[in-house]
Amino acid sequence: MTSNDFVPVGFEPPSSLVTAHFHLEPLGPQHNESDHAAWMSSIEHIRATVGYSDGNWPPPDGMTLERNLEDLRRHADDFARGKGFTFTVLDPSDHDVIGCVYLYPSRSEQWDVTVQSWVRADRSELDEALADAVAGWLVTDWPWRRVERCGR
Repeated sequence: MTSNDFVPVGFEPPSSLVTAHFHLEPLGPQHNESDHAAWMSSIEHIRATVGYSDGNWPPPDGMTLERNLEDLRRHADDFARGKGFTFTVLDPSDHDVIGCVYLYPSRSEQWDVTVQSWVRADRSELDEALADAVAGWLVTDWPWRRVERCGR
């Protein structure tokens, strides 16, 4: 991996993480309505979640479904180009969106990757379990060793 590469050339990113409580798959336009509903229903909860203390996301007044779709397309493009990896967190029983995980290059030379995650307010009991499962997944399936977990 060179200093300009987020992942090594030829690295195939994992496309899922499955646990008894949630499934992760790459976030894309197909999740727009459920993703939008998930975070719009939990703005205050997400803004209070560890890792979101800067107050930049989600927007306090939300956003339109069309603007959310633009964001999902951008995340899917980043994933395809290996520039960042965003996963939707799905309920295993009904595949409804219950959260999100973001793996993006760190802004600090100290870290290889910055990891953020959130779950809907009504699924807040899964917050730590999700963060811990992702931390373990990063160790076993991803190329980074210096992981910024945003206070987790």
